[in-house]
Amino acid sequence: MRMSESKMAAAAGVSFFIRKKKPSEGRGRKRKADDGEDKVRKKFSPKLNEEISSDSETECSIGRKKKVAEVLEIEETAQEKKLRLAKLYLEQLRQEEEEKAEEEQFESDLIGGRLEEEVLEQKGKLKRLLAKDYLPPDVSEIRLLRGHQLPITCLVLSPDDKYIFSASKDCSIIKWDVTSGKKVHTIHGGRKGTEDRHVGHTMHILSMAISSDAKYLATGDRNKLILIWDPASCQHLYTFKGHKDAVSGLSFRKGTHQLYSASHDRSVKVWNVDQNAYIETLSSIDCIQLVNEEYMISGADDGSLALWTVTKKKPLVTVRTTHGIRGDPGIQQPNWITSVAALLNSDLIASGSQNSKIRLWKCGEGFKRLEPLFDIPMVGFVNCLKFSSSGDFLVAGVGQEHRLGRWWRLKEAKNGIYIIPLKKTETKQQSGDSK
Repeated sequence: MRMSESKMAAAAGVSFFIRKKKPSEGRGRKRKADDGEDKVRKKFSPKLNEEISSDSETECSIGRKKKVAEVLEIEETAQEKKLRLAKLYLEQLRQEEEEKAEEEQFESDLIGGRLEEEVLEQKGKLKRLLAKDYLPPDVSEIRLLRGHQLPITCLVLSPDDKYIFSASKDCSIIKWDVTSGKKVHTIHGGRKGTEDRHVGHTMHILSMAISSDAKYLATGDRNKLILIWDPASCQHLYTFKGHKDAVSGLSFRKGTHQLYSASHDRSVKVWNVDQNAYIETLSSIDCIQLVNEEYMISGADDGSLALWTVTKKKPLVTVRTTHGIRGDPGIQQPNWITSVAALLNSDLIASGSQNSKIRLWKCGEGFKRLEPLFDIPMVGFVNCLKFSSSGDFLVAGVGQEHRLGRWWRLKEAKNGIYIIPLKKTETKQQSGDSK
């Protein structure tokens, strides 16, 4: 019975132990029993050893891990735990700061880009590459707005692109709704000679401008008048008088209510629309040429030669009657400057007139002086001048008449193009070659 139980226990993979005998039992029975147990062990020892060894290793491995974890947990003091958690917290803060810095840099780049665009726009140098994104329009979607009786002469869009203001040779002004294409308001034109009693234009409207805040609309006509309107109500506000000929151009300075008007009287006037006041008249110039990116030279019909910087409204230096005077005593007038030229990125300037000479000039130190160098004989109206890029020669276009009109004629002049070689001293030539 004992043997069968042992076999069953061994087959079930459960270890068993040898029950201790009582002292009263004989040695014979003890030896006999021991011999039987030895046989059982020999018979089942491989299976018992295998199963017992496998179970022991699994239990021991799990036990070791538990003990290691318990030891580690026990060994980490409260101070060490605080340090570990502090490190984790600091790492989390570091990651958050990096993400915040990236976001701030991104926003900074966007703002910087916008500011750069604004600066370029104010300087008139902004170039946005948008043309590549456009496609030809669908012809069927093009709309025609009809309302004027005669040809359109000028128009402007409101700053919000919601309205169009147009003017015509019929002397009328029409305000249009862009979305619907319908008329919002019409300012009818009047007949010539009714200026005193008609509110509006009585001659062809040639120019138009609207302020950047849409507070004022300005229109100019052949009658030398500038009319100021309220774009919202189309009510007349002021009338500016001062030009001696047709007002051919109008423009508001961006972000202000300062209005510039150009006229066939060859002047540009500046007006303060807020105060309904005239500010100043700028000289009309006949010709202008860049010296470099910062400076330019100009000539006018009053005989003056002026050097400008692009950052200021007034010239740095002006030389009067640069080509002498003409006419009888008492009715003398300066010879007009008909052309100017500059050798790019240098201090060499040339000016032309109708007084039988081309004059070359040197820009003094700091571009604050104009010093005459020498004259080149040339009969006729010097209507244009150009330096070669190397500075080795000068080209002049000469005619018997002024390029803008036929006020008088120089019969002795020959219409043609002149190529004028420019010599240099040996020292300057060698210095230039060495460079």
